[in-house]
Amino acid sequence: MRRLRISPLLFRRIHKWVGLILGLQFVLWTLSGSMMALLDMEAVGGHAMPAAQNFPLSGETEWVPPAVVARRDAVAGLTLRNLAGRPVYELSTTNGVRLVDAGTGAPVAVDARIARAVAAAANHSSVRAVAFLAEPNLEAREHAGAMWRVDFADAANSSAYVSAETGRFLVMRGDSWRTWDFFWMLHNMDYLNRTSFNHPLIIFVAFGVLWLSGTGFYLLFKSFRRGDFRWITRPKPSQPVRQQSV
Repeated sequence: MRRLRISPLLFRRIHKWVGLILGLQFVLWTLSGSMMALLDMEAVGGHAMPAAQNFPLSGETEWVPPAVVARRDAVAGLTLRNLAGRPVYELSTTNGVRLVDAGTGAPVAVDARIARAVAAAANHSSVRAVAFLAEPNLEAREHAGAMWRVDFADAANSSAYVSAETGRFLVMRGDSWRTWDFFWMLHNMDYLNRTSFNHPLIIFVAFGVLWLSGTGFYLLFKSFRRGDFRWITRPKPSQPVRQQSV
């Protein structure tokens, strides 16, 4: 059986191909970082909860007593708030969040109509489509649970996300953010979740860069000989003295 001989030539071949692969990733890091820096951060970051969502409740005072709506479950918290112009109790129970109409005591389900009204408080453009999501997609990955996606017919192709459980506005996304998020994916190399710098692929690349540096240092001494630097220490030939004619 022929033994594998580790030689500078073998290291040089591996070093060449590993350097090419990692070099492409360095290009992607440079490109993605530059694009994220060049994008308008006002457009990219325009996805927070709008101030219009915090408008006060109406002047109605005949609420159903909280003790009446909370008697069915073990309630850990209760909030009286406005849901698309409708006063509701939001009850945090052991079985999750429950919404109850504060005026009638009837349970409230967050349907497409309510989701559309909540999203309209953040964007006054016409609604193009409303879709139910059983779980978050990449655009709303910071949030959990079922939600509604409300698409608007505006220049940014905006999409608002509304919780199907609480009816609260979650986040707004547009084309600028989607472009930024694509380059963010290339930058952190998290091609599935786009959330973490601490994942196996980027750790593997880090060790690859470390190995590339080590082998490059090794090949530095194997690629040069002392004779290659004689031109530095070699004395310059003396220039002949030119005689001037009288």
